[in-house]
Amino acid sequence: MSQLVTIFGGSGFVGRYIARRMAKEGWRVRVAVRNVNEAMFVRPYGVVGQVEPVFCNIRDDASVAAVTEGADAVVNCVGVLDEVGKNTFTAVQAEGAGRIARIAAAHGVARMVHISAIGANAEAASEYSKTKAAGEASVLEHMPNAVILRPSIVFGAEDQFFNRFAGMSRLGPVLPVIGAETKFQPVYVDDVAAAAVKGVLGQAEGGVYELGGPDVHSFRELMQLMLRIIRRRRLIINTPFWMARIMATVFGIVRAVSLGLIKGPVTKDQVINLGVDNIVSGDAKGFAALGLQPTAMEAVLPDYLWRFRPSGQYDAIKESAKNLKA
Repeated sequence: MSQLVTIFGGSGFVGRYIARRMAKEGWRVRVAVRNVNEAMFVRPYGVVGQVEPVFCNIRDDASVAAVTEGADAVVNCVGVLDEVGKNTFTAVQAEGAGRIARIAAAHGVARMVHISAIGANAEAASEYSKTKAAGEASVLEHMPNAVILRPSIVFGAEDQFFNRFAGMSRLGPVLPVIGAETKFQPVYVDDVAAAAVKGVLGQAEGGVYELGGPDVHSFRELMQLMLRIIRRRRLIINTPFWMARIMATVFGIVRAVSLGLIKGPVTKDQVINLGVDNIVSGDAKGFAALGLQPTAMEAVLPDYLWRFRPSGQYDAIKESAKNLKA
C-alpha cells in the first residue's frame, strides 16, 4: 500500500500545492480541514480515492489524533494573519502546531514538515511573529528532526497580496501602502510546496530553512512591478506608521463594537510586521540547501494578474491593434 501523508490546512493557499505534488509522488493524501465541503476541489489531484478531505480542528486533541492515525508523515500549513474568535495566534500557531507535533510523535509518525514564516522570533513585538516562534519550538520539542520552512511573502494565483492590491488599484488614482520602504523577498507558492515535499520524502535534513525568491524589493517597488503588469498608472502613497497605528486602533474599536461584523483593512499587529524587513537572513539555509531554484516573479505574475488590466484578457489585443496600419 502506498504511503500516507496528512496535510493540516491542505486546502489552503500553500497546502493545496503540497497536496497536488504529494499525489503526483504516488502518496495517499489526507487533507485535514475545518470545512470538508469547501475542500472537495482537492480530490481530482489524484486518482479516485487518493486525495481525501477530512474534518479536523487543530485545537482539539481527539480531532488531530483521528486524522494522524496511520500517517507516515504530517505537514502543518495552518496559520492565521488575523485573530477571529477562538482562532487566536496562540491557539493556532503556537498550541495548534505543538499539538500536531506531540500527537504525531505519539503515533510514531516518521516525518513532519511545518510551515512557519520569516520573522518568527520569540522576542518580536508582533504577536504573529512571537507565536510563530513558539510553534516552531513546540514542533522541535516533540519532533526534533522536523523540517521547518520559513517563507517570505508567498505569491501565486490565489494569493492575498498581489491580488488584493491589484484589486485596490481599480478604485482610484491613488494606491496607499504602509511601510513602502520595507523589503520583501516574495517566493512562489509552488516552490514552497516543492521544498515541503523534499521534507516529506526525507530528502532534506531536519532544521529551519528560510525561503525567499531570487529578488529583494521594497513594498513600493513590488507595487510598481504589479502596476506595470496590469498596465495601470497609480500614485503610490506611503502611510506613515504613526498614522497607520491610529487607523488600526480605530478599526479595532469598530470591529469590537460590531462584534466582528465590520473588519478594517489592517490590524495593529499587521502594522508592526510591516515595519520589519521580510527577507532571508545571510546565514540561513534556503533553497540551495534543498537543491531547488526559486522562480522569478516576472515569470508568474502576468499569468494571473492579467484580469486586473483595464480590458482584462483583451488588453493585449487592443494594444496590438493600435499598431496596425490603416
